Amino acid sequence: MTEEPTRRKRAGGRAGMQVRAGTAVIDQMPWRIPVNPDRPTEPLDADGVQRVHKTAMRILRDIGIEFLNPEAVTILKQAGCIVTGTNVRMDEDFVMEMVARAPSTFTITPRNPDREIIMGGNHMVFVNVSSPPNSWDMERGKRSGDFETFKEFMKLTQYFNCIHVAGGYPVEPVDIHASVRHLDCLYEKLTLTDKVVHAYSLGAERVEDVMEMVRIAGGLSEAEFQAKPRMYTNINSVSPLKHDFPMLDGAMRMARRGQPVVVTPFTLAGAMAPVTMSGAVALSIAEALAAVALLQYINPGCPVAIGTFTSNVDMKSGAPAFGTPEYMRATQMTGQLVRFYGVPMRASGVCAANVPDGQAMWETSNSLWSAVQSGTNMVYHAAGWLEGGLIASPEKFVMDCEVLQMIQRYFEEATFATTEDDLAFDAIKEVGPGGHYFGVQHTQDRYQHAFYAPICSDWRNYEAWAIDGAMWTQERAHRIYKQILAEFEAPAMNGDHQEELRQFVAKRKQEGGAPTDF
Repeated sequence: MTEEPTRRKRAGGRAGMQVRAGTAVIDQMPWRIPVNPDRPTEPLDADGVQRVHKTAMRILRDIGIEFLNPEAVTILKQAGCIVTGTNVRMDEDFVMEMVARAPSTFTITPRNPDREIIMGGNHMVFVNVSSPPNSWDMERGKRSGDFETFKEFMKLTQYFNCIHVAGGYPVEPVDIHASVRHLDCLYEKLTLTDKVVHAYSLGAERVEDVMEMVRIAGGLSEAEFQAKPRMYTNINSVSPLKHDFPMLDGAMRMARRGQPVVVTPFTLAGAMAPVTMSGAVALSIAEALAAVALLQYINPGCPVAIGTFTSNVDMKSGAPAFGTPEYMRATQMTGQLVRFYGVPMRASGVCAANVPDGQAMWETSNSLWSAVQSGTNMVYHAAGWLEGGLIASPEKFVMDCEVLQMIQRYFEEATFATTEDDLAFDAIKEVGPGGHYFGVQHTQDRYQHAFYAPICSDWRNYEAWAIDGAMWTQERAHRIYKQILAEFEAPAMNGDHQEELRQFVAKRKQEGGAPTDF
């Protein structure tokens, strides 16, 4: 991914995939599912975890959650919950019994089984930026999302091995009517990528269409599709204390067919949640557990995960803030609670910056490292997010992939091995006082894999960098993004499956697609 006329391979198999254009080479680390070896950061002691848990249980028992979906209300009433109109209250015994049914780990297998991901344990997967209404790049500036830009981001999503999941739309293509947008977007997503894909839970038609498209793209029978997770959805509560109709509808449909549901309350402390972090986390956990309990009652053992999106707001303007110390602590605290419940966890790589500048990168790095520290299994918006989710940027996407590969390298076992060979006593003895290690055999044997090589930065000193026509990081990222698009090749797909997929899209468009009035 670094552009140089010639380049040696470094960083532990980093050059597992190369694309050449003239004399330039774009390198990246090979595809793998990272495993986080670190102990989680735990700001709460055992009593603190219990206090947050008990508060969440009190919220569910004494205040309740508004379920704005009549079917969900009926099901929970049958389960013995206390129902008053749309308000549903549930006791701790019921919640914990339901949560205990959920698997602690599961896999999701897309049309290319080599791109299977693992959710749970110490595994950590990264998802592209999802759902911004706008895009920004150095040439075109800020503009509303469109279909061509959507496809650009899908190509970046496929290209980078450190992105494991093609999540929500990287940018919303508003030039396609909302009734058929999901059909065009999923067709491109399933043909431009071979990674795990996502369905928006926005009503029955969209979820059912996407499940059918995933089944067709994989050449699966209905039994094969339902036999294991093949895709997933993410739903958000309407904080505080509400779950809306279309998301619950989609989640229930997914759960019945054994497809994973990630439940992610969107709680901003001081706005949609208490201003204190422990109060905001308790509210978020209550909202998530209510939906998990519903899904486990419908289909015991269906795969679920709990997400966190708890951050703070600027109390002067009310604007969301991300990558803050409060965001980091809330993510770590949520990690402790999610481990207590024994299900996988989702977090995010986010920032409030408007362009890919220093603020963007330090806030995103704070977000990403809090995901590492919390033991997160799925990181949404890991590459490309700007302006609190209102902008997707290809330059930011490339720059974020730099950070993701650094995290992946940080996880690599070779960086902290303590074998006799790694401790290098003989090399230290050979060099002795005042020498250097460039030329010793111990260094030469490891020359190609010694250290991480940057993808967007330039390690020359300032004088050489400035004289030699060097580019700022953002400019270099822009050039890399353009080069990837120019050289992109879509992954192979069975021709019969692709034709069946095309026919399905055409048929559903002719039928009118999905309604747009919820």
